[in-house]
Amino acid sequence: METRNQTGIENFLLLGFAEEMDLKPFLLGLFLSMYLVTFTGNLLIILAINSDTHLHTPMYFFLSNLSFADICFTSTTIPKMLLNMQTHNKVITYAGCLTHIFFIVFGCLDNLLLTVMVYDFVAICHPLHYMVIMNPWLCGLLTLGSWFLSVMGSLLETLTLLRLSFCTHMEVHHFFCDLSEVLKLACSNILINNIVVYFVTSVLGVFPFTGILFSYSQIASSILRISSAGGNYKAFSTCGSHLSVVSLFYGTGLGVYFSSAATPSSRTSLMASVMYTVVTPMLNPFIYSLKNRDMKRAVARLLDRAATSQ
Repeated sequence: METRNQTGIENFLLLGFAEEMDLKPFLLGLFLSMYLVTFTGNLLIILAINSDTHLHTPMYFFLSNLSFADICFTSTTIPKMLLNMQTHNKVITYAGCLTHIFFIVFGCLDNLLLTVMVYDFVAICHPLHYMVIMNPWLCGLLTLGSWFLSVMGSLLETLTLLRLSFCTHMEVHHFFCDLSEVLKLACSNILINNIVVYFVTSVLGVFPFTGILFSYSQIASSILRISSAGGNYKAFSTCGSHLSVVSLFYGTGLGVYFSSAATPSSRTSLMASVMYTVVTPMLNPFIYSLKNRDMKRAVARLLDRAATSQ
């Protein structure tokens, strides 16, 4: 096959949901609605936390960072997909594709913030030592560490992509420039890239997920020591909801990346990507916040102030 070096590449084609031509209006409305719900819900969380001094605690500090990451994560992929559907133009430039890949940094940040939040839940199980364990210095350090590791992971994956030559067949079977799909278009040896992908996925995905599972085992152990049946049910219900979203995000995300090198492009991979890039960020405001009484009160006060100021 004829090849081009990395400096000669001009465009990729994002095929996305090209096979569902008859469903384009429905998919356009569906993904636009999901994006608006995600953006609005997470923005309300950030504003409510910042405006209510009662929510200036470690848990809500991490939650506001998670909401910011979710807004940026979905804004990296969904608007371009909606534009492509509306204009029937599947083209994305090489620079735009690299930008897509780098800004999946917010997905990596989601991984680490979910882990940090569960660590906070474990600390809450020790109320007498909570403020000592989750002091402001540690909270800031955990957040900065999450940002640093996420940026370094995404930068490493993006920079190793620059060394590749690509074939003239530039069709990406995805709705965004997913790294695993772009690597399948390379005519160069991608062994180093695959090693980097597995390394970054292990450090930013597998290890945090293992930590989350271990933390939940500690939380379950603490809950079982609660004498009240009502307290047991409420705690298990809340943790079960959190664990469901975490499992959905990690299960689909890790499944896509670990199977990508061995399997061809498939509809299953595409739908799994929708789950962790679109559905999970949309669910986070409901699972982590809107079921929380303090958060609902803060959002209600925020909306009341906004209504009375007009």
